[in-house]
Amino acid sequence: MPLHRPRRAALYLPASNVRAIDKARTLAADMVILDCEDAVAPAQKDTARAQSVEAIAAGGFGRRELLIRVNAPGMPWFEADLAAAARSGCDGILLPKVDAAATLREASRRLEALGAAERTRIWAMIETPLAILDAGSIAASAREPGSRLAGFVMGANDLARETGTRLVPGRAPLVPWLMTALAAARAHGLAILDSVFNDVRDVAGLEAEAMQGRDMGFDGKTVIHPAQIEPVNRAFSPSEAELARARAIVEAFARPENAGKGAIALDGAMVETLHVEMARRLIAFDAALRI
Repeated sequence: MPLHRPRRAALYLPASNVRAIDKARTLAADMVILDCEDAVAPAQKDTARAQSVEAIAAGGFGRRELLIRVNAPGMPWFEADLAAAARSGCDGILLPKVDAAATLREASRRLEALGAAERTRIWAMIETPLAILDAGSIAASAREPGSRLAGFVMGANDLARETGTRLVPGRAPLVPWLMTALAAARAHGLAILDSVFNDVRDVAGLEAEAMQGRDMGFDGKTVIHPAQIEPVNRAFSPSEAELARARAIVEAFARPENAGKGAIALDGAMVETLHVEMARRLIAFDAALRI
């Protein structure tokens, strides 16, 4: 699995809200998603689109990765959204309702024709039953020439709505679908973000779900309120104990007496070379957080 840039907390904010955009420049989110879709009323769509472009042009977001969530293909605002996002210089375009690889092929082709910068990638919302059933081929499209696909973003609320699944603590009904999408993403070198946690007042619930997402293997989690950023960042950051263990593993394998060994005993546990790779990745991720 490649080491992706830090993408712990990805903050959705309505691109129609200038104050929210300004505040995002001061927040500790690794990613900012300027939303022109669900968070914006139809009457405000044009305003949101224009303000997304203006915000990116104004800058001031530092190292934060900037995505624009456009309206879905087939919606009245999609064409204008895609054209505006293409010229904005954003890091990525978050494309809703991706049901098939063909949708991504067409989006990549369109962005090329619109003159989008090479750095502008596509992130696919995985939020429908068809997307889950076709997750492997959707992810595999990232390996095709001209593809801009960089990652998946889970949309559990839409999945629940379309399947009748209940959103319950622990997300047991959703876990198979989340892991299906994650396996597909990892098989083809993509990043993947967990879905939002809806109750901004339930800090304990958010912490539990964020840690569950990290344990599953997600790179980070989308959030809907600034107060959710710190708990999510903490869940997706290595603890001091984890870093200490990772350094001990790397140091143990670096000793002359362990040269060439595929496995050694360390503090009563069997440690293999694959654990060294994982340890180095964790140490590198921690270093990236400190830049």
